[in-house]
Amino acid sequence: MQIAKILNNNVVVALNEQQQEIVIMGRGLAFQMKVNDFIDPKKIEKIFELRSHELTNRLSELLSQIPISVMKVCDKIIENAKSKLGSLHESLYIVLTDHCNYAIERQQKGLAITNTMLWEIQRLYPKEYQLGLASLALIKQDLEIELPIDEAGFIALHFVNAQLTGEMPIVMETMEIMNEIMNIVKYHLQIEYHEDTLSYQRFVTHLKFFTHRMMSNEPVPNDDIAMHLVIKENYSISWKCAEKVSTFLAKKYQRDLTDEERMYLTIHIERIRKEKSSHK
Repeated sequence: MQIAKILNNNVVVALNEQQQEIVIMGRGLAFQMKVNDFIDPKKIEKIFELRSHELTNRLSELLSQIPISVMKVCDKIIENAKSKLGSLHESLYIVLTDHCNYAIERQQKGLAITNTMLWEIQRLYPKEYQLGLASLALIKQDLEIELPIDEAGFIALHFVNAQLTGEMPIVMETMEIMNEIMNIVKYHLQIEYHEDTLSYQRFVTHLKFFTHRMMSNEPVPNDDIAMHLVIKENYSISWKCAEKVSTFLAKKYQRDLTDEERMYLTIHIERIRKEKSSHK
């Protein structure tokens, strides 16, 4: 293969047999090379063949800016995730590599971001969370950098997103369900949403992942009955609102919420409800 564009000493763009752009990575791959030179196959460590020209361009730009050591460990992380989860959306190469690179930079500067949804991620996405922990172990092993446990949750969410096909009918239905739920909550509580608040953003994020699970028929076990009862008793208004959502979904989509799902929904509704008075 011949070099079409040199991004740095370790990354080049080339054309495959179908004359489609591909991104090739390898330590010192392009050192003292120029456009149209042939690539030494022995130096190739990874070939990225993305179906989308836009994604290829975004990946090229990203890989030209970050250390090859980070690129390589992220490739290991993604391949490990694929072996456990199956096919993942190709955009994961971009979003996860970008995320990990910034997380590493933050750690080196002594900055940290708290994952406020960590507990929920651990319980709703245990498989992805374990992969997040494995990712942190790989980063520590290969780069000798220990990222905080919060990052395992952030990485897990990237794996959750990457399991979606991103096909437009699915995206549209997801948006419709989310809007329906948000309208039920809005009119039941007689509130207006304030999109700049953290509780609103958490609520939307929760609904996004809930609808994804709903459409892929992923069950959530009822494994904490005592907690369900506590939430129901202490957040009775929000629990009734969650029950209204549950009734709607059962009628329209034949999807019954588990008590666990109703509990999480109640918690987010309660946060929204508590902010109602502060914005009057």
